[in-house]
Amino acid sequence: MSAGWLRACALVMIGLFSVTALAKDKQPTAIVIGGGLAGLTAAYELQNKGWVVTLLEAKPSVGGRSGMATSEWIGNEKTQPVLNKYVSTFKLGTTPAPEFVRTPSYLIDGTYFTAADLAAKQPATAEAIKRYETTLDELARSIEDPLNPTATSTLHALDQMTVSAWLDRLQLPATARQLVNQEIRTRYDEPSRLSLLYFAQQNRVNRGVSDRDLRASRLLGGSQVLAQAFLKQLKTIKTDSPVSAISQDKDGVTVKVGSVGYQADYVVLAVPLRALNKIQLTPALDAQHLGAIKSTNYGWRDQIMLKFKTPVWDSKARMSGEIFSNTGLGMMWIEPAVKGGANVIINLSGDSARVMQAFGDKQMVDQVLIRLHTFYPQARGAFTGYEIRRYSTDPSTGGSYLAFGPGQISKYWRLWEKPLQRVAFAGEHTDALYPGTLEGALRSGQRAASQVQDLAAGKSFEPAKVAPAATAAAAGAVAAKKGNFFTNLFGGSDDEKKPEPAKAPEPVAPSTPAPAPAPTPAPAPVEAPKPAAPVKAEPTKKATTKATAKKPAAKPAAKKAPAKAPAKKAEPAKKPAAKPATTTETPAQ
Repeated sequence: MSAGWLRACALVMIGLFSVTALAKDKQPTAIVIGGGLAGLTAAYELQNKGWVVTLLEAKPSVGGRSGMATSEWIGNEKTQPVLNKYVSTFKLGTTPAPEFVRTPSYLIDGTYFTAADLAAKQPATAEAIKRYETTLDELARSIEDPLNPTATSTLHALDQMTVSAWLDRLQLPATARQLVNQEIRTRYDEPSRLSLLYFAQQNRVNRGVSDRDLRASRLLGGSQVLAQAFLKQLKTIKTDSPVSAISQDKDGVTVKVGSVGYQADYVVLAVPLRALNKIQLTPALDAQHLGAIKSTNYGWRDQIMLKFKTPVWDSKARMSGEIFSNTGLGMMWIEPAVKGGANVIINLSGDSARVMQAFGDKQMVDQVLIRLHTFYPQARGAFTGYEIRRYSTDPSTGGSYLAFGPGQISKYWRLWEKPLQRVAFAGEHTDALYPGTLEGALRSGQRAASQVQDLAAGKSFEPAKVAPAATAAAAGAVAAKKGNFFTNLFGGSDDEKKPEPAKAPEPVAPSTPAPAPAPTPAPAPVEAPKPAAPVKAEPTKKATTKATAKKPAAKPAAKKAPAKAPAKKAEPAKKPAAKPATTTETPAQ
């Protein structure tokens, strides 16, 4: 009897050891939702770590808010280390930027000015712009840590102001104010909709970085070639797959696309906030996250490419790079067309884009041509066609990129950096240092992939918390009494000592390992099991929890508008030997 009992125990122990060994051998699975550069990065990094990854993209193609330009200005390794790492890994073509495009220039009433031209021919305008830049630099210097911009009550007060109100106090001459407004709305949003603290924080991040470093070379083919390079490395990609629901439990995550359910261990949610508003999460998001989805400001932008058979502008001007106009055209740059001629690419931003929302594509192009024709009468005769990306009206993105409005840093700062149970968040809006940029999108994808691996290893993340306004005010009460740049500018003592400039931060958030700027070869892709065939499941009850946040009226998106033609549903996956993201078919809801 005793011997039999011992044999039974031995068999049980062998079984337990076998289950443990199988669990260790099982490949972890992840679903990445969103095929922009953030989602592509997360999928690529997880796959290279041995994960079985399924990428779901709502649109017919990947790339997200990649622009139309056939070449894109990128910074050097000092300013964009993550971007340069992938450019090197994928051996993408770049060419050094010509010297004359490495600093911004201006188009004033149809006349092209370099910075040197402006100083010589319009000294009052040049001096006013210089005064604005100096004042902004001092304002940025007042932020000691750009990852904690509400450290004091004074800095918290900046979040309650708009950039426009701050500019009003500078009393810039009309032309200088028009050019400054255009620069701000192009890079962020309309000054009247932008938090002064966010504007100062972003300038603090880039304090000491020259324009020449930010436009060191051109990425041939634009950001779309980077998206395609990621795409070639990934094994399981399903386009035309808009996600409607994500359900979490202790064993994993189920993601619904129409009547098909995909199952995995973890999810990376790499979609803009407006698109997140259309996904039902179970358990539901808390009030703070729902408030962020509903009210976080996005800059508005539409991008127009005008095609000309011959250049109609002064060839000696060699217009390119960032050109800011005082006539409402928005920032523009010029590039040679692939098949001859030249293209003018114009970013209509801020309220200029909002006003144009009511126009059809042809009407919008006509409005731009009318303004261009005023200064270049040959424009209409040489015009051959156009392309438009209307990010401002794209329902899946709701704007171009994050641009915190007044009071929003105090409420939502770094809210999306931490996972919620089995879901990690990525996207340019989740990066605290470089939102609205390629660098920020790539960094966020790396961070999310790293967090998913940490979750699988048993690490827990506390929900992100934002300090109440009163706490921030109390923390900085002593500093406020002493005075600093802000208080001195708006009523404080002029003889108070200004804070010393802080050392520029490394361009990597604390939760992300610092990327090596040196080129590194891409790791060999891991052979992933084939996805599983759909299995009929019992009808499920419709989830009762639903996000109630409504989409804001205003939104600038940077993604290509969805195709009108209905897309063919992706084939369900086949069941693999080592359970990847599996699929179950359920009734459509």
